[in-house]
Amino acid sequence: MYELIQVSAQSYYIQSPAKIGLVKLSEQQVCLIDSGNDKDAGRKVRQLLDANGWQLTAIYNTHSNADHIGGNRYLQAQTGCKIYAPAIECAFTCYPILEPAFLYGGYPCKDLRHKFLMAQPSDAALLTPECLPKGFALIPLPGHFFDMVGFRTPDNVVYLADCLSSKETLDKYQIGFIYDVAAYLKTLEMIKTLRAELFIPAHAAPATDIAPLAQYNIDKVQQIAEQILALCRQPLCFEVLLQKLFDTYGLSMNFEQYVLVGSTVRSYLSWLKDSGKLSARFENNMLFWQAN
Repeated sequence: MYELIQVSAQSYYIQSPAKIGLVKLSEQQVCLIDSGNDKDAGRKVRQLLDANGWQLTAIYNTHSNADHIGGNRYLQAQTGCKIYAPAIECAFTCYPILEPAFLYGGYPCKDLRHKFLMAQPSDAALLTPECLPKGFALIPLPGHFFDMVGFRTPDNVVYLADCLSSKETLDKYQIGFIYDVAAYLKTLEMIKTLRAELFIPAHAAPATDIAPLAQYNIDKVQQIAEQILALCRQPLCFEVLLQKLFDTYGLSMNFEQYVLVGSTVRSYLSWLKDSGKLSARFENNMLFWQAN
């Protein structure tokens, strides 16, 4: 873990729970794409930088999930590097309480205020194309989270953040986190058309052809949607639907899974309702969902 792997003349990644991109800007200067899940990850990254005699100039965050920004604060304090994050993700990066609050739908209890859902705040500026090093390109990747982006480097390596999960992860957990299902499917269809020397997803193996994995993710979304519609042949309130999904896929409920899967299921319900496949009605002061 935290092995530095070179994939082209300039581009590397650091093997970690969420892959960290590293790109050489000169013989001495490098930038990071994300920073890992916590201070310990930041410390291991700093050790790699020191071992290679590299100066960290900037961290470009793909999005604001805690496992991607957790090393920000430590690395910024140690190196003075700049931090950039896109659109609304910048607010979440500066004020990380927003992530568990958003997931829970209110003030999060202590069980949710920990490093896996709430990073330390960092001094981030808004990411724009003008902030990028020469030859870099932004790739909008909305859907998984609000305004997630990927990056194409000058030597044509594409870092894809969390827009794809590995087959193994999807087969084990089934329901991957999604904020906007329609945007997510559109992003995956776009990903299938991209060409690069190498694609590096944060939670799947690097690949020269990403289209098959993108299609596998699309198929999984459609399977989950069909399962929700099947369960909602009879009207169900959200809590009962969530319980049935956990039982169907053999998942174990805890606070983290409740908010992560629960938020995703609510996103599916919104998408299915907006697309006319699901109806919602209030009865006896309860909200019920039913397939059309």
